[in-house]
Amino acid sequence: MLVRFQPQVNNLTELNEHQLKGLKWTVNHAHKNSTFFKEKFNQAGITPDIIKSLDDLRKLPFTTASDFRSDYPYPMRSVAHADIIRIHASSGTTGKRKVACYTQKDIDDWRDMFCRCYEMAGLTREDRVQICVGYGVWTAGAGFQLACEQFGAMAIPSGMGNLEMQMTFLEDFETSVLCCTASMALLVAQEVNKRGLRDKIHLKKIIAGSERTSPAMKAKIMELLGVEEYYDIPGLTELYGPGTGLSCSFSENIHYWADYYILEIINPDTLEPVAPGEIGEMVYTTLGKEATPLIRYRSRDLTRIITEPCPCGCFLPRHSPILGRSDDMFVIRGVNVYPGEIDIILSSCKNVGSEYQIILERKDDGKDYMIIRVERDKQTETAADQESRDWIHEQVRQKIMVSPIVEIVDYNKLPRSERKTKRIFDNRKI
Repeated sequence: MLVRFQPQVNNLTELNEHQLKGLKWTVNHAHKNSTFFKEKFNQAGITPDIIKSLDDLRKLPFTTASDFRSDYPYPMRSVAHADIIRIHASSGTTGKRKVACYTQKDIDDWRDMFCRCYEMAGLTREDRVQICVGYGVWTAGAGFQLACEQFGAMAIPSGMGNLEMQMTFLEDFETSVLCCTASMALLVAQEVNKRGLRDKIHLKKIIAGSERTSPAMKAKIMELLGVEEYYDIPGLTELYGPGTGLSCSFSENIHYWADYYILEIINPDTLEPVAPGEIGEMVYTTLGKEATPLIRYRSRDLTRIITEPCPCGCFLPRHSPILGRSDDMFVIRGVNVYPGEIDIILSSCKNVGSEYQIILERKDDGKDYMIIRVERDKQTETAADQESRDWIHEQVRQKIMVSPIVEIVDYNKLPRSERKTKRIFDNRKI
C-alpha cells in the first residue's frame, strides 16, 4: 500500500469528483491563457462552460503530435514565459522535437508521481539506485534522479552506455535498483553474465520503461541478473515524462495515476471509445498541468483497461503494458499486424531468445513477405532449429493469418541497443 506518496483521493467516488474539478480547471486555464487552445476551441465552436460532467470530455477536440510540432518552440504554452522554469523535449526522430514546458508546480507534481512509483516498487531509503538513462533535454534522467533524491534513496546517475563504468558501479556501489530502458537492461545483464559478476552484485529490482518489452526479454534480463522484481514504468514527454504509473509486485499491469490525468482508450480509426478490456489508443487529458496542459492528446500508444481490482490493494485504475503503437502497425497481404502480437508468440517458444527482427520485403513476384529473424536461445542446440521454425510459422499463421518466413540465427547475432531496439524493417517500395 502507498504510504508517503498516496493518492490525492481515497476512493473511486472521490476520484471522479476530483477528475471533474480538474477537467474544468484545465479547460478554463487552457482557453484563457493559450492562443493555441483558444483557436482550437473556437474552430470547434465550443467554450469552457460546455464541461458539466466527465462525459463532456468527448465534446472536446483531439490534439496530436503534429500540434506540438506546428506550435514549436513553446507548443500549447498556457503560462507566462517568466513562470516556465524548465523545458524537456522528445528525441525528434520524425521532425521538430516535441517540447514540453514546466512550471514549479508541474515539476513538483511530476516528482511526487515518480516518488509514488518508487514507493510502489518497495524501495527504501537504504536503496542505491543506478540510473542508466539519458540525461539532457530528455525527461528520463531528470525524472528518475529528482524523484530518487526526494524519496531519499541514493542516486547513482551513471547515464546510458559505458558498460565498463556500469559494471564497476554495480559492484563497487552495491547497486540495489537498476533504472533504464529494457534494451539497456539486457545489455547490462549480458555483460554481467559475460564477466561472471552475478554473485558479486547486489541487484534486487529493475525499473524499466520507454519501449514495449516481451515476456521473454523480461525473463532473460531477470535470469541473467538474478533479480526477482521487474517493474514496468511508462513515460511520455508530453505527459510530464516517466513516472506517471507503474506495474506492481502482483501483476505486470500498470497502475496509472488517475488523480493527475484522465486516460481514454479509443479506436484509432473511428475515434470512438472502445469497450472495457478492448485494445485501443491511449488519449491523455491532464488535470492540473500548468505550462503545457494536455487535452485529449492522442499518444498513438496501444493498451487496454484492466477492469479487475488489483490484489495489491491500490484502487487506482490499471492498464495493460503498452502493446505497441497504432502507427507501428503494418499491413501485409491485407492483414493488419501489431508487433506486440509477434512478441507474445515468440515469448512462448522455449528454444528461442528474446531478440528478433521483422523484415518486410516485396519480391520479384510482386508479393509481400514477412521474415521473422529470431535468435536461438543460448542453451539450445542447432538441431532444434527446424522444430522452432515450424512452431513459430504455425502459430503466426493461425493467430495473425500471415505465413511468415522464419529464420533462426545464432545467439547474440542481432544488434543490441542502449536506447530502444529497432525491430521492424520495412524494405518494401510502396
